[in-house]
Amino acid sequence: MNNFFNKNRMLVTAAMVLLFVIYIYLSYAKLAFQEKGKFTAKTPTVERGSIVDRNGKPLAVQTNFYHYGITPKAIKSEDVSTFAFEVSSLLGLDAVDVYDSIMKNKSSSFMYLKKKLSQEVYDDLYSLLQNDGYLSFSRFDRIPGRVYPENDLASQLIGYMGDDGKGLSGIEYSQQNILSPMVTDIAAGDLFGDNIYLTIDADLQHKLEKIAKDTMKSTQAECMMLIASSVKTGAILSYISLPSANLNDYGSAETEEKIDRPAMTAYEPGSVFKIFTSAAYVDSGKLDVNKVFLCDGVFERETNRGELIRISCLEHHGWVNVRDALKYSCNDALAQMSELLDTDTFLSYIHKFGFGTRTNVELPAEATGLIKDESYKSWSARTKPTMSIGQELSVNALQMVQAASVIANGGISVRPTVISKITDKNGNEKYTLTPEYGERVIKASTAKYILSCMETTAQSGTGHRANLRDISIGVKTGTAQMADPVNGGYSETDFLSNCLAIFPVENPEIILYIVIEKAKGETYAGRIVAPVIALAADEIIDHLGMNRQGAVGVEHSGTVSIVENPPIVLADSVPSFIGRPKRDLVPLLDNPSINYQINGEGWVVSQYPPEGTPVSEGMTIELYLE
Repeated sequence: MNNFFNKNRMLVTAAMVLLFVIYIYLSYAKLAFQEKGKFTAKTPTVERGSIVDRNGKPLAVQTNFYHYGITPKAIKSEDVSTFAFEVSSLLGLDAVDVYDSIMKNKSSSFMYLKKKLSQEVYDDLYSLLQNDGYLSFSRFDRIPGRVYPENDLASQLIGYMGDDGKGLSGIEYSQQNILSPMVTDIAAGDLFGDNIYLTIDADLQHKLEKIAKDTMKSTQAECMMLIASSVKTGAILSYISLPSANLNDYGSAETEEKIDRPAMTAYEPGSVFKIFTSAAYVDSGKLDVNKVFLCDGVFERETNRGELIRISCLEHHGWVNVRDALKYSCNDALAQMSELLDTDTFLSYIHKFGFGTRTNVELPAEATGLIKDESYKSWSARTKPTMSIGQELSVNALQMVQAASVIANGGISVRPTVISKITDKNGNEKYTLTPEYGERVIKASTAKYILSCMETTAQSGTGHRANLRDISIGVKTGTAQMADPVNGGYSETDFLSNCLAIFPVENPEIILYIVIEKAKGETYAGRIVAPVIALAADEIIDHLGMNRQGAVGVEHSGTVSIVENPPIVLADSVPSFIGRPKRDLVPLLDNPSINYQINGEGWVVSQYPPEGTPVSEGMTIELYLE
């Protein structure tokens, strides 16, 4: 023992203990004086709000998707084929492809096998992996997702949400911060987005989309637009842009299917625009509605600078006034009218109608359109008369609907809107649509006159194929040559055919606007668009329950009395069971002396034995339900 506790060994031991104590003290000192680490709170989750139609029908709802990945090098080589075979059917993949992919990346630490698995597939796959012991090399990444129950219905209006939880188009994009609030440093707990109620009626949208798709097929058109709007509120009841994309398979959609044409496309409307220029001429006081103009088939003028203006008309209409000019869509007469009004006043009216300015509808990337003035290099003596017939300018479909509201609302415009209301997750309303009216554009008398001219056009003019007979309607058709992007100028084969309608004329409720682009064969709007206006208007009238002339009216107090069926009594003879629901038969089963054989569901349609048969103990009564 004395040899063990020698002096040198004790000194070494003491030195080691001292060094250890010093190390401990220094470590604690360092911890005591260093800056305290910041507490990192749990990042709150965000549940995106839903998009629904005006009646609450779901159009875009929150869901979860899962990316499924594996660690290939963690899978035993002898288990790869079995694993590939078992998971392939759930993933919708070929087992051989799964096997080859794993073996190709066998040395890799991670690879995705399938992305965007639905909740149902995730549940089934997780159960399989857990039971077979495959979870150890599997990983699921949960990502926010979106399900669109109606597939391609109003797809450009609804829009699409990307994998990062951000909207990429439509309402999903423009209302991103409402649907999915931003996470901030002061956010506490989970966040919930608001629900957006659109103004469209999904059932009406279905009906009108069917008409539109049938029209696309029959005319072999490249694309088509349809907007139905409420005159009084500006609420858009139907919003159609074809072709359209299946929102549940948006990644596979063609570019043409993703374009929101009513908002994003600017085009020359042609003769439909004549109702607005005519309104300007009449309202200015420079044009008396009874003044007549001679149409000899061509408007031709030579300016004092030697510039020749020549605008052709489809017919020789003879002497026509404003009503006749709109009825026959006379280019010659409208060009002559343009000479009565100075350029500044003319352009002022066009701008007051809303052309050349965005409507500010709640959609992204709305086109402004183009209304030239005399400062443009392309302005010429021909420009004003050409604009008068809907050329040398561009508009979008929403602007056309907004301008039509001026005529339908007695001279005052209403802004088009696609949002009816916004609610929080508990259904509390945070926004409700209030119509936004503009300043007076034209006098009420002018609006009434132009609308009556549109009714004449529907009764006996170029829009007679849109006439409804049992409900008044005013229309204006237009067929415009489209620009030739290759050779410049106007195309000889591509036309834009459109028609605008307002009904009923005596108390306008609906504005309906339809555009067909690049139809094959027949292209005149009066022949291919006006009939579609009639079909669509009929659907709208019936769907909204609007009164038709000669329709039988039925008054009802609104109270419905429901009388419960009296109980079935089995006495001396078999009663009639016909028409009784199955629930009325349940009390009879408590009678042990009678056997009942009940076949089917619903209501009793036949029985055996028949009514009046004497009742005997132990008898069997057979009842057949449908």
